[in-house]
Amino acid sequence: MDFKLCHRSGMRWYVSVFLFLFPIMNPVSTVTHYSVPEEMDEGTAVGNVAKDLGLDLGRLADRNLRVVQGTKRDLFEVNPRDGVLLVNQRLDREELCAKTAPCVTNLKAVVENPLEMHQVVVEILDVNDNSPKFPEENYTLEVLESAVVGSRFQLEGAHDLDVGLNSLHSYKLNSNQYFRLETEEFGDDGKVPFLVLQRPLDREHTAQHWLLLTATDGGKPSKSGNMNVTVIVSDINDNPPVCEKQKYTVTIKENATAGTFLLTVNASDSDEGLNGEIEYSLKSKLRGLSSDTFDLDSKTGKLAVKGRLDYEETQVYEIKVLAADKGAVALSTLCNVVIRVEDVNDNPPEIEITSFSSRIPEDAPPGTVVALMGVTDLDSGVNGQVVCSVPLHLPFDLKPSPDGQSYSLVTKDYLDKETTHMYTITVTAKDLGSPTLSSTKVIQVEVQDVNDNRPLFTESPYTFYVPENNKAGMSIFSVSATDADGGENAAVTYSLVRMSPGLTITTFLNINEANGTISALKSFDFETLKTFQFQVVASDSGTPSLSNNVTVNVFILDQNDNAPVILYPLSSNGSAQGAEEIPRNVNAGHLVTKVRAYDADIGYNGWLLFSLQEVTDHSLFALDRYTGQIRTLRSFTETDEAEHKLVILVKDNGNVSLSATATVIVKLVEPKEAFAASDVKSTAKDDEDSNVIFYLMITLGAVSVLFLVSIIVLIAMQCSKSTDYTSKYLPETNYDGTLCHSIQYRSGEKRYMLVGPRMISSKKFICFRSQSVLFKKVPLVIKNRKTKTINTVIVIDISSFDCVSVTALSNVLKLFNSGELTI
Repeated sequence: MDFKLCHRSGMRWYVSVFLFLFPIMNPVSTVTHYSVPEEMDEGTAVGNVAKDLGLDLGRLADRNLRVVQGTKRDLFEVNPRDGVLLVNQRLDREELCAKTAPCVTNLKAVVENPLEMHQVVVEILDVNDNSPKFPEENYTLEVLESAVVGSRFQLEGAHDLDVGLNSLHSYKLNSNQYFRLETEEFGDDGKVPFLVLQRPLDREHTAQHWLLLTATDGGKPSKSGNMNVTVIVSDINDNPPVCEKQKYTVTIKENATAGTFLLTVNASDSDEGLNGEIEYSLKSKLRGLSSDTFDLDSKTGKLAVKGRLDYEETQVYEIKVLAADKGAVALSTLCNVVIRVEDVNDNPPEIEITSFSSRIPEDAPPGTVVALMGVTDLDSGVNGQVVCSVPLHLPFDLKPSPDGQSYSLVTKDYLDKETTHMYTITVTAKDLGSPTLSSTKVIQVEVQDVNDNRPLFTESPYTFYVPENNKAGMSIFSVSATDADGGENAAVTYSLVRMSPGLTITTFLNINEANGTISALKSFDFETLKTFQFQVVASDSGTPSLSNNVTVNVFILDQNDNAPVILYPLSSNGSAQGAEEIPRNVNAGHLVTKVRAYDADIGYNGWLLFSLQEVTDHSLFALDRYTGQIRTLRSFTETDEAEHKLVILVKDNGNVSLSATATVIVKLVEPKEAFAASDVKSTAKDDEDSNVIFYLMITLGAVSVLFLVSIIVLIAMQCSKSTDYTSKYLPETNYDGTLCHSIQYRSGEKRYMLVGPRMISSKKFICFRSQSVLFKKVPLVIKNRKTKTINTVIVIDISSFDCVSVTALSNVLKLFNSGELTI
């Protein structure tokens, strides 16, 4: 064994070479020991392996000297030229060996020719390159504030990777009032530091203490490491929570939606941790408060709306919020919260009918109470003030009570069942809130009928036209009346007004009380009675009964029930036969005679037509169809017979024509005989004509008096409008030897021929006959076209002998033509 001491760059090398010889294959085996400090630079020489092994330096290249390491890292290498062992990588003892001492690395030096292997051990020496280091730079220690003086609290010790004198040597604590430092040896852990409490702690006074612990090694120079120790004084639950405010107050509208934030209840606790962590809860049982109304966040103390608020139910909520800490023995306090609910207009008014009369008589005076109603609104202030109204067009009004909480529905006018039998009244109640809310109540009031309406006839007056020869006992016409009332008040019965106890026309009339049908108990004769008037009374069944009467004008219509009556010729024995003597020397056109006839009927029924039914010689005589005049057609000759018989047929124009015949014997005499006979005949003829005219005057006078009385008012009204209508009249045509004359009148497309009796001295009366239309003897109902009212009724007889004044007729026709009056 050979020891060599080398000095290089102030470092000591200790080299020990151990050579062992092995008998196998004659290799030489030795152990060489080197020491090298850690953290040497790469390429630093550790020792000369070849020299220490006694190898020939000249043959090193041939023998291929090399080192074989048992680790993956090539920490060392050998220079093959001179055999020096060099540091190949950074050497870190703490990395390679940690706390193991000594720290060695085993190498094998191998040469060939012959093959030899030698063991080389390199010890890596520690240097003070590591400072003591705590596991954490900051260490927190919790100490109960109730800890007693002298209590010990172990801390985490520091660690130094170096070994020997370079390792951890001692601890030091900064100066403070509460803690001192003590250390103890614990085997492999070395020295362990302890904090010892020197005085009582008060977390509320000083919650934390900051200490500095320093660890120092034994190296020269020494190195140290620090750890910040924070001593947290752990709280004990010795302080209850305190509310931030004595009372919390908030106002919220009642229509606030769920989740609306109200306020935050804030309580503080000077303790910490669970002892100072506060949890909030609603103490609903204290006030009977529903847990569905409000929601409280147990951690934050935020109070929010959870359910529906209703001002009408609750205006103020007084809530107790419990603030409790989470200590083992919890401490708590109560925070007062007042929530005021603000009203909003969310309730419509309500109308309640307290008294109601569904039927009101129509004669109820204004102010009659129909209904009493109460009005309520659950809102407050203006939101609860209500105004009621009914439609203005209805005859009802509302009268409020002094307190405005009730109303009376009264009538403001008389009701009329005949106009409206049922009223539907909509009562509207509106509050004064914003926006306005309203409600309605519908009331139906039935108007009760009273007997306040008289029966009304459908016409006034009635005008009926009844053909003569009606069947006795059959109904001829009917009247009808209606009553605007209802029920029995509208049940109408009919009766005739029989004014005098004597025999009147109503004696022959009968009326059906139920339906107003009037029947005649006798047959009427136009020639005897042309018109009559009576009154009908309609009475209702009310109490008292109301009635009304109407005038009924009845005009008898002519029927063709009278055959023509021959007035001339008329023999002494009453037969229609006469003889006429004419001179033989008369010329053509000579008037032989005129057949005069009369028909009691009127119109076409009394319009007579003449025709020759039988004649001995048709070439001698001609008969005028309308006048009945017989004239010669030619002069007589010696061969003509001296006596000729003419049979004339006179018939009316009725639908079923009636007729009569007259026979005229014409005798031809010499002129002297004819002259003598004419004197005698003229005297007789004058007497005959006088009798005929006398009868006609009596008939015409009676008819004219009736007509003049009817139209005298109309003539007085129209006398100021005298217009000359003579231009409308055609020239008058007179027929010699006839009883009648005619006037033709044209109105539009119609042409009328007015036929009347011939007057000797003047033409003041005329009768009517139409050539184009059936113009019967009928009453004329004169109406004003503008006012639609009936002025009067004029009866005009259109027959050969029923005549009216020419002046009166002109005025009537003038009114018809102007369009002011209508038939």
